[in-house]
Amino acid sequence: MRSIAFIPARAGSKRVPNKNIRVLRGHPMLAYSIRAAIDSCVFDAVVCATDSPLYADIARHYGAEVPFLRAAEISGDKSPDIEWVVWMLSELGKQGRHYEVFSILRPTSPFRLPETIQRAWQAFSADPGADSLRAVEKCKQHPGKMWVIRGRRMLPVMPFTKGGTPWHSSQYAALPEIYAQDASLEIAWSRIALEQNTIAGEAIIPFVSQGFEGFDINEPEDLLLADHYLAAGEIRLPDIKIPPYAIND
Repeated sequence: MRSIAFIPARAGSKRVPNKNIRVLRGHPMLAYSIRAAIDSCVFDAVVCATDSPLYADIARHYGAEVPFLRAAEISGDKSPDIEWVVWMLSELGKQGRHYEVFSILRPTSPFRLPETIQRAWQAFSADPGADSLRAVEKCKQHPGKMWVIRGRRMLPVMPFTKGGTPWHSSQYAALPEIYAQDASLEIAWSRIALEQNTIAGEAIIPFVSQGFEGFDINEPEDLLLADHYLAAGEIRLPDIKIPPYAIND
């Protein structure tokens, strides 16, 4: 089966401006997802889905294709992934390029390694009855202890009990394990997106991220933490042997 990796990198980030190309250890973050995808040797094509000519130039520098830029109407901060995924698959199809499987590898997860992708690919390939695979990690803040505020009162998001004790008043260890999706990777059959208008489908394989594979850089403090962990040698980035792209501030 032919597969394609999409590296989505729109230019309009608000929390961390230009976060997809923020420099981390000499290279823009975008570079690490591209090189991890290429070096995993899993995909027939690695394509950067961006609306920015600058991002496109950077992506090509590190080995990705950018056959066309994303349209503005599917590149907003509220644009759902399914819009640009279907658009990309359809536009590639018009060029005679058809892929049975697609993966989404977001630049904000730079610590996802080639072997991470290989492990996920093996899990997806071994389960032909699945619609997709999605990276998850165990919740640090349990939703059983979360609340919604209604005027001068608040209500538990999950009004469940365990042995008569509300979840919000139970010890963390006594609560059922809950997993949250992280942004590091997704793999799915293209037909699920094209025919069902969803990037996940219903039969979803859990891929539990290990260590810092799912560490996501979305806030300014995340960059500080990433630098700290790198300096301490607690995590590593995918190897890049290509000379750095010179980004003018």
